[in-house]
Amino acid sequence: MENLADWRKAGKIAAEALEYGRSLIKKKASLLEVSDKVEQKISQLGGKPAFPVQLSCDHFAAHYCADEDDKTILDNQVVSLDVGVHVNGAIGDTALTVDLSGKYTDLVKASKEALDAAHKVLQVGVELRTIGKAIQEVIQGYDFSPIKNLSGHGLDLYNIHTSPTIPNFDNGNTTKLEKGQIIAIEPFATNGAGMIYETGRANLFALKNPKPVRSPFAREVLQFIGENYKALPFTTRWLVKEFGKGKTNLAIRELMNNGILDQFPPLPEKNKGIVTQAENTFLIDTNVEVLTKM
Repeated sequence: MENLADWRKAGKIAAEALEYGRSLIKKKASLLEVSDKVEQKISQLGGKPAFPVQLSCDHFAAHYCADEDDKTILDNQVVSLDVGVHVNGAIGDTALTVDLSGKYTDLVKASKEALDAAHKVLQVGVELRTIGKAIQEVIQGYDFSPIKNLSGHGLDLYNIHTSPTIPNFDNGNTTKLEKGQIIAIEPFATNGAGMIYETGRANLFALKNPKPVRSPFAREVLQFIGENYKALPFTTRWLVKEFGKGKTNLAIRELMNNGILDQFPPLPEKNKGIVTQAENTFLIDTNVEVLTKM
């Protein structure tokens, strides 16, 4: 792989930024400040965010990004921190969970140990169902449920979600991993029903279908998105820093109305169960390599 050095660098930066983020997740910390500091750390280490830092608390599994005026203060939440880094489009994607309440130690262990179990079965030629089964058995062994409609995924240049889809349960998929694939495995464990849904206002978007637009505001913002993020996810907080809130909101509205952007609303658990997450990025080779490690 010609750009393997970029993949390794992105993974290493992601791992360092994740651990830095872990150190910031404390009671009385500002969710917005933690998000900003982790994104700044990524830049200081020589990478760029592959997506906005996500800090999803309690029954939210994913896609919770801080707004520019977010007032959330951490207290007794279960906080999942998801960090993505890219170097020239090569991506490292990694996550962990911090339990500030002290009540969900086993739930945190369940997702982390499920990730470890998945790692142990990884090899060229392994069936996707086998990975899902390893994850499912660990999580159910703790009497929790894997979230079945969230999954791991392949990674490609400037593409955060590509094939294959890595299930968090045995879904019967006999597709085999191939040499040279780069994948993110991310078990989600919950004491709820094991299903998520979309709800609320999205502040996480990605460029889907760039095309000419009439409004000069929207045209300027669209050009900025294409030049800075390509097809990678971004958040309105980033655009507000550049263009201000009013201009950003007008542009996003027009780009959405024209089918130019995809939106990704927050993802809560169906029964408001607490959710934990763990994630690493792997290179599938003769010897499987964990790319998101210090």
